[in-house]
Amino acid sequence: MNQKSERYSRQVLFAPLSKGGQDRLASSCAVVVGCGALGSVSAMALVRAGVGTVRLIDRDFPELSNLQRQVLFCEDDVSAGIPKSVAAAQYLKKMNSEVIVVPIVADITHRNAVDLLGKCDVIIDGTDNFETRYLLNEVACQRGIPWVHGGAIGAEGRVMTVIPGQSACLRCLVPDPPQPGTLPTCDTSGILGTTSMVIGALQATEAIKLLSGNAADVITGLTAIDLWTGQWQRVSLKSLSVRGCPTCREHDFPWLEGRFQSTARVLCGREAVQIDPLQRSSPIDLEQLAKRLSLLGRVVSNPWLVRFEVELGLSLSIFSDGRTIVSGTREEPRARALVARYLGA
Repeated sequence: MNQKSERYSRQVLFAPLSKGGQDRLASSCAVVVGCGALGSVSAMALVRAGVGTVRLIDRDFPELSNLQRQVLFCEDDVSAGIPKSVAAAQYLKKMNSEVIVVPIVADITHRNAVDLLGKCDVIIDGTDNFETRYLLNEVACQRGIPWVHGGAIGAEGRVMTVIPGQSACLRCLVPDPPQPGTLPTCDTSGILGTTSMVIGALQATEAIKLLSGNAADVITGLTAIDLWTGQWQRVSLKSLSVRGCPTCREHDFPWLEGRFQSTARVLCGREAVQIDPLQRSSPIDLEQLAKRLSLLGRVVSNPWLVRFEVELGLSLSIFSDGRTIVSGTREEPRARALVARYLGA
């Protein structure tokens, strides 16, 4: 038995998968959007399973509070300020050298969503906000790409697999974005690390079914789980999938067309606000920026970002694409003022 055969020998013994399914996995491409609690678990499972190419997209960097549930990072990653997608890729490549792991440090917006997501076989939702989820849903429906939605708060989680043209989409289930403050978040309700592990594993399993030629076995509808009480619930969405959904039935894509967008957003589970540039231009010269800001305070820089400490507990992290994460506040006006003061944006 050669090394490759031995690596997946236990997996191919599983009858629904078999060698044929394993070969299909090896020739497939999965995109994981968000390398946090759910995304890190899903990415690890897909890489270990032998999916040929796994692209990791994330806009952020790890913090100490992430380590309780985000399984691809360590304390050194936090200290170095390495972007999540890069740190995750470094770890995953050591896990399985046969898989092509591609890290992408970017925020998915209507400007780049099709370029980042358009050429893959499945999309995994590891995001923490509905704005990005609607974008994923619209790209998937427009391009005919299956995607697996997931969410986790406290001990509760949900999974929903969307197969364009065959099942209900996210907008069938949630026609309009929830109003700010109406839903619990990991910042307000907390989250168990085990919750994200279970939900991320379910998402990866759904993706493996799709990639291995077992789409007929995909779980239909919405699966909701409460790990604390041990309750599992399956909700049928058949009635929703036959209604006149603006996205999957009428092919209206407002998020993808940029009709709905924000330039500032509070990041889930942390005292931080992301400020997006109004227009994308050429990449920022991070080296020159680091030199300029170092005259004003403590600076930590790497090839992906410059982190400038404004004062104790308050910092700016500037990415080459112009995004800035202001850590230490949840007030958008203050975050904008700091960006304008130090970056002139």
